[in-house]
Formats: sequence, structure tokens, C-alpha cells
Amino acid sequence: MGKPTGFIEYERSTIPNRAPLERIKDWKEIHDVSTEGKLKNQAARCMDCGVPYCHTGTNIGGMASGCPINNLIPEFNDLVYRGRWDEALTRLRKTNNFPEFTGRVCPAPCEGSCVLGSIEPPVTIKNMECSIIDRGWEDGNMTPNPPAERTGKTVAIIGSGPAGLAAADQLNQAGHTVTIFERADRPGGLLMYGIPNMKLDKQEIVDRRIDLMKAEGILFEMNVFVSENSDWTPSRLRSEFDSVILCCGATEPRDLPIDGRHANGVHQAMEFLTANTQYQLDNNFDGSNPDLNAEGKEVVVIGGGDTGTDCVGTSIRQGCKNVIQLEIMPMPPMERAPDNPWPEWPKVYKMDYGQQEAEATQGADPRSYLVMTKSIIKDEHDNVTGLQVVDITWDKNDKGQFVPIETDGTLRTINAQLILLAMGFLGPEQKIVDQFKLETDARSNVKADHEVYTTNVEGVFTAGDMRRGQSLVVWAINEGRGAARECDRFLMGSTQLP
Repeated sequence: MGKPTGFIEYERSTIPNRAPLERIKDWKEIHDVSTEGKLKNQAARCMDCGVPYCHTGTNIGGMASGCPINNLIPEFNDLVYRGRWDEALTRLRKTNNFPEFTGRVCPAPCEGSCVLGSIEPPVTIKNMECSIIDRGWEDGNMTPNPPAERTGKTVAIIGSGPAGLAAADQLNQAGHTVTIFERADRPGGLLMYGIPNMKLDKQEIVDRRIDLMKAEGILFEMNVFVSENSDWTPSRLRSEFDSVILCCGATEPRDLPIDGRHANGVHQAMEFLTANTQYQLDNNFDGSNPDLNAEGKEVVVIGGGDTGTDCVGTSIRQGCKNVIQLEIMPMPPMERAPDNPWPEWPKVYKMDYGQQEAEATQGADPRSYLVMTKSIIKDEHDNVTGLQVVDITWDKNDKGQFVPIETDGTLRTINAQLILLAMGFLGPEQKIVDQFKLETDARSNVKADHEVYTTNVEGVFTAGDMRRGQSLVVWAINEGRGAARECDRFLMGSTQLP
């Protein structure tokens, strides 16, 4: 423990973001930088408590509590406090293949279960993680380290999101020859096209890691849609590779089956975000996608969560007239409710970067809670002009299920020329599941036990959102590492992978 009184002496202080009115002028990362002295002070707040729930990685109340990849958090905090940054990087890399990703986009369940957080604001674990890996890159410590020997075994991984990349990294370290197949034009999956550049820089952060993986011997095949109608069929993959790992994500979006749903100007959030990021990368961040753009429009985002926030931030940068975000659930409390005790994830009100930017430009948080969309209004050319909404409350029906109850007299119209659906995802796309002849569970995810990852087809494994459903990047890394371990065991008879 670096400083026994650190948590008493220093208040929590996160690495600041750039001012909202400044950062909305560009697509660069919103994060600012901090000094080494401030980082050491924050690391000193870690109590080395003896019961570090921060790295437990369990599910409590249906949500992550502690770090799902079991980062050695008290250890790297102590090393940062002592100025031993290289050793802190070594500790961090023992459990996390991509700290530069999680340090930017993870919601930090580790902080939600920090022991200090039960009585005071928690340790700034996420900031520390990001600072350690960024310094590692800056100091030249992140260099290619290909395996000394190859096993002669080959593995095909379908999907280059965090689960696929983690599995590839682990299997490559074990000496296997790994090829990643990705249907998009760039590798990264969710990291590349599902998260906007201002939250995770594609060229400086994502591409940098991909280039390192290529230098270590991992092969990438882009623009490959694995199907019975393509050059790479499931049967060809199984015959030409010793094993296959499916990491295709849970990309089937939840839809809104109401009148007017198919009007022009109503889009799934991921369609909007992907089109914008792809255009930005193709055009060196000069302008916005002319075919799917919020400029000058009244925008309504239906749904909360990270994806909804990203739609808000993207719309503002594109120059929308205004943006409203509708949530069907109630506004969270300002502090933990009695039924949400530590070390559960704190379900409390917060303003993420997108809402902060909307407040700075529009004067208020753009979110309205307990609002249900009834129908979408369109003109004679099928262009969306607005939507009808109603306030609701939640109550139990005769079966004991909570259902929305409309509030009389609250039906109203909201103007909109662009509506974005950010209501989450239902599971993997069924086509590839069917073509591999995979069994699924009751939620349509590929059936494979956690920590085992084997499907009903011999030699075929699955990991990430495709197996567990929509989840966090850090859980995808956890699953990719686990699937790599079991794949290695299948190929070699035993494994030394963690």
C-alpha cells in the first residue's frame, strides 16, 4: 500500500474532459490529459483494502460488479504511486489485452464496487488504467512480440470486435496461426464503427493496436462475409482450419413496431453511427456523411444507454437544430437506492458526455423519462415530420408483470426530421447461426457454457455478445480470452493460457 492516509488526504479527481463547447467543434477524443503528480495522488487513494471487490468480476443483480477481467487494481495503483510505471504496465497486461480500449469506453464496474466507494467517491481506476497503457505506448514499451515458435495449428476467428481480437491475441501468443475474418472494410468491429471517434480514436488508438497485432503475426481478411453464398463458407472454414471461433456480436437491433416506423428519416442508431464514422475515416474527418446527417434537423433519439448518448454527441457535431432523448424508464435517483447497495453497480443519475454537450448547446439535459412513443408521423412523401408520445407509469398487470400504463391527457406531438432508435440489441444475426448449424438458447444467443465456450459443433467455439447477449467491451475481452484458452486446450490437449 503506497500511502495509508491517501484516501483521507486526497479527494477524487478524474482526468478532465475538454470543455463541451470546444470539443463539439471536432471529432477528436473528448479526453484531456493529467499530470503525473495528480495521477500519483489519485493512485494513493487506493486503500489496498484486503477485500478488493474492484477486481472480483461477478454479476450481482444482473450487472457486472468489479472488473470482469480481474485486473490487479490495487497492485497497479500502488506501482503508479511509487512511480514504477513499467511494472504497472506489466501488471495491467497480465489480465487485459487492450487497456487503451477499456480505459476509454468501459463504464468501470470496478469503481462501482470499490471499497472506498462504499463511504467516499471511489478510486479513479479507469483513469489509472488508461494512463498506464498510454504511457506505455509513449515510452516505447509496446513493441511487437511474436511467438518464438509456431505450433502448426490454425484458427479462424470470425469477427474483429473486442472478443475476436482478444481471442486472436491469446492464441497467437500460444503459437497458433490465427486469421481474423471481418465483413467490414476495417478491423475492429464495435470498436471501429460502433463507438464514435470522439470517445475512441480510430487512427491513433484502434489502428495502432491492429498494426501491432499484424506485426506479431495475426492475419486479417477484410470484406469477407462468411456464408454459403460467399467464397468463405462455413464448411470451407472448418475444413481449412483446425478450429473456428465465432465472435460476431449481438448485432440484431431491437425495433419499434409502430405506425410510421419505415418513414424516411427513421434509422437504427448503429446504422447512423457506422455511416458517420466510415464517412469520417474515408474523408479525413472533413465534413459529415451527406446521406445520413443531422445537420439543421430536429433529432429525437429513442433509448438511453451508451448508444443513445453517442447518437446525441454525433448529432450535435453534425450541426443538428436540437436533439431530444426519450427514455421509457424512470429517471434514476441521485444517490444509491436502498435496494441498490454497494458493491452492486450504482444505478444513479449521471450526465454522460453527450448530455453534457446538449446542455451546453441547448441549456438542459436532453433526456425525458417515462415517455413512450405511440406513432411516427410522416408527410405525403413518406418523410418523417414528428412522433406522437405519451407519458407513462409502470405498474403490475394481473400476471404480476410490470407494464407501462399511459397517463391520461399527456398525448402530444414532437417535431422531428431524424429519429434514431437506440433501444439495444436482441442477439446475433440468425443467418450465420443457421449456416453453422448451431444450437441457441432461449434468448437466441449461441448456446455455449461460460468458461467452456464450446458449441454443439466440434471444433467451433463462440464468445462475446454472440454467446452472452449485448454486454460490455470488458466482458467481450473476458470471453475472448476464455474461448482462446479452451480452443488451445482442444488443439493441444492442454493449455497454459489463463
